[in-house]
Amino acid sequence: MKLTYQCLPSRVVVADFTAPPTGRDQRKVTPSPSHHSRDQDTGAKQEQLHGIEHGECAGKLGPMVNLTRIYTRTGDQGTTALGDMSRVPKTHPRIEAYGDIDELNSLTGVALTLDGVPADYSAWLTRIQNDLFDLGADLSVPESESARERLRVVPEQITWLEERCDEVNDKLPNLKSFVLPGGTALAAHLHVCRTVCRRAERRTIACGEAVNAECVRYLNRLSDLLFILSRGVNAAAGAAEPLWEPGRYR
Repeated sequence: MKLTYQCLPSRVVVADFTAPPTGRDQRKVTPSPSHHSRDQDTGAKQEQLHGIEHGECAGKLGPMVNLTRIYTRTGDQGTTALGDMSRVPKTHPRIEAYGDIDELNSLTGVALTLDGVPADYSAWLTRIQNDLFDLGADLSVPESESARERLRVVPEQITWLEERCDEVNDKLPNLKSFVLPGGTALAAHLHVCRTVCRRAERRTIACGEAVNAECVRYLNRLSDLLFILSRGVNAAAGAAEPLWEPGRYR
């Protein structure tokens, strides 16, 4: 199975995972060729390695990838490779979409470092970070008629988000107005995550029909959860929830 790993916002590393016909569920990482190299003496070797050494991974699509180096020079002309190895400009809608997802993942990581993160929220946000990598891998490979198995976001991942939304929201007071981002630093930061999530959702929709619909659903529901978690953080801290007062300062 070919997965795409976005190691930096500006580039992706592609690994090809092929399941063995028998035995326990394993995937073997095989090198994915780069498209060009400036090093004429070692170009062939670099194309074979492409920053990835042979390795194995056990379990359910869980790869163990050994990245021997981060730079490859293959994107120096402003293009990058999608998961199907087609090359596109770095301004391509798919690159923009999973670039925003990468930004969201980074901001989620920052949220985990802030004071006041409840233990259950911490576990949830950590799981979401992993799901966001699944989402990026999904978006990196356009949907096609190919029978080859790909890593795709599945409805169960959205159901889990909905369950967390209900779990937290049931304990919160009903809203009487729209919420202004604020309260604790963590709550305000979760609002930043929410707005970036909404942008990632719009960018994913802009990719067109050859996108797994579950990606859009996941981002839509995640933005709801981030909003609810921000309210939950303020409630747990006893912080006042800032609300919009229409026309107050006119």
